[in-house]
Amino acid sequence: MVQPPHAREALAGVDGCRGGWVVALRTPPTGIVTVTVVPDVPALVRTTRRCAAVALDMPIGLPDTGPRACDTLTRAALGPRRASVFPAPPRAVLGATTYAEACERARQATGRALSQQAFNLLPKITAVDSALRADPDWAARVHEVHPELAFACLDAGRPMAHPKRDPRGAAARRARIDVAFPEDFEHARAAIPRRDAADDDLLDALACLWSAGRIAARGALRLPEDAPRDAAGLPMQIQA
Repeated sequence: MVQPPHAREALAGVDGCRGGWVVALRTPPTGIVTVTVVPDVPALVRTTRRCAAVALDMPIGLPDTGPRACDTLTRAALGPRRASVFPAPPRAVLGATTYAEACERARQATGRALSQQAFNLLPKITAVDSALRADPDWAARVHEVHPELAFACLDAGRPMAHPKRDPRGAAARRARIDVAFPEDFEHARAAIPRRDAADDDLLDALACLWSAGRIAARGALRLPEDAPRDAAGLPMQIQA
C-alpha cells in the first residue's frame, strides 16, 4: 500500500509545462489536493510560500564543472529510463542568450557542449536559481526531485518499463498516481487546458507531490545521501 504524503503540513509538487509551472498542492487539515498552473517563478514562490516541502523537477545546485554526482546516481538507479536524466548545465551558462553561446560557455567549463534540452530549460533554471538565491526562506523549503525516480519508488524501486509518452508508459504512470492520489489526476485534467499542460506534466507534478510528502516525513531517497553544495551554496541532490 502506498503511504500518503505527510498530511499535517502543506506540500507541493512542481513540474515545468507549456503554461509555466504545474503546481500540485496539498493543504491541511483536509489534505485536499489542488492542481493549478502558474505562469512564472514569482507566482510559484507566492503559491508555495507556506509549504513545508516543495518538490521541484528542475536542476537546483549547478556544477562549476560536470557532471553532478546526483545526476550520475539517478541515471544508474533508473536503468531503462536513464535517458530521462539530462546533465545539469554548469553555472557558467546562465545568462547565455543563444545556443551557440551556451555551448561555448559549457565547453570552457566542462569540455562538452550543452544539450539542446538543457538549453531549452535555461530560462526556467535561471529564474529558479535567482529566486532561490534571493529568498533563503523559500530556498530552505525547495528540494530537487525527478519524477521518474518517484515513479520507481512508488513501485518498490522498479523503474518504468516504457517512456512516458508511450501509451503503455502513460497508463502505468497513471495507475501509480491513481493509487497515491485517487481521482486527483482526473480532476486536474478537467480543470487545466491542454494548451497549458499535457497529461505527463500533471502526472509528473503529482509524482513530485508524493516525493514532497516523503521529504517532509524525512523518509525520502536521497542521491547522494550527503548533498555537496555548488558555488552559490545550493545543494546538488535529487530526492524521491
